[in-house]
Amino acid sequence: MAESASKAFVVGHPIAHSRSPKIHGFWLKQYGIAGSYEPVDVAPADFPAFLSGLRQAGFAGGNVTIPHKEAAWALAELRDEAAEAIGAVNTLWFEGGRLAGGNTDAHGFAANLDEYAPGWARNGPAMVLGAGGAARAVIHACLQRGVREVRILNRTPGRAQELADRFGAGVSAHPLAAAAEFLPGTGLLVNTTSLGMHGNSEIPVDPSVMPDRAIVTDIVYVPLETPLLAAARTRGLKTVDGLGMLLHQAVPGFERWFGIRPQVTPELRALVVADLDAGA
Repeated sequence: MAESASKAFVVGHPIAHSRSPKIHGFWLKQYGIAGSYEPVDVAPADFPAFLSGLRQAGFAGGNVTIPHKEAAWALAELRDEAAEAIGAVNTLWFEGGRLAGGNTDAHGFAANLDEYAPGWARNGPAMVLGAGGAARAVIHACLQRGVREVRILNRTPGRAQELADRFGAGVSAHPLAAAAEFLPGTGLLVNTTSLGMHGNSEIPVDPSVMPDRAIVTDIVYVPLETPLLAAARTRGLKTVDGLGMLLHQAVPGFERWFGIRPQVTPELRALVVADLDAGA
């Protein structure tokens, strides 16, 4: 339960593109809560001062997006297990008078697959494309759900190796060129790179050689069907777009700030899809 249920934020630089105000605004209206959720643009140099002034500004907490997630991790006085494992904070709240930080991206990833591909965690081995912050959240979610083998493929193998070392047993690092070797035995393919975003037609790997049981998901949600997902669908594979991850990761924060655990509904998804289509 939030200490104050009146005011929350999303902070980033830039922040105008964020869909979070649309999501949380929908829930505030749906549940009749007299609160607010506002975007705040803060430059990196000003971020520590922004956090130190949250209480004075009347905020119960908020979301953190690029480029502040790692700084929020360092500045939080308390961190949840997911934030510790992932090394980044995307949700802030007050706990016992102290600023607490969590990471809900792994929750959002898992909940999205739970909704559209039930049983996904039994469908390993998993291949994760990319080695950035989103990949860390995906790997954490996979391991938490019992996926026994996760292969990280990245154009820069050293970055993939850093992640493999971070997570330990069951996680291995490989160059992107190794995809042809591993894809025929991969049950879950996750793209965390920017390939396919904003009209980029490049496909990071070829899903046509994957087994019939395979699930392919992309954390990119602009466009909703990326070239990778389109190729996988043509192949007849189960595909899951990235929008659900965005929607589900917002749930725990709203509950902390406003005291109600909201639901991700078709109505909310349609609202955000319309916003995406409008290019807002």
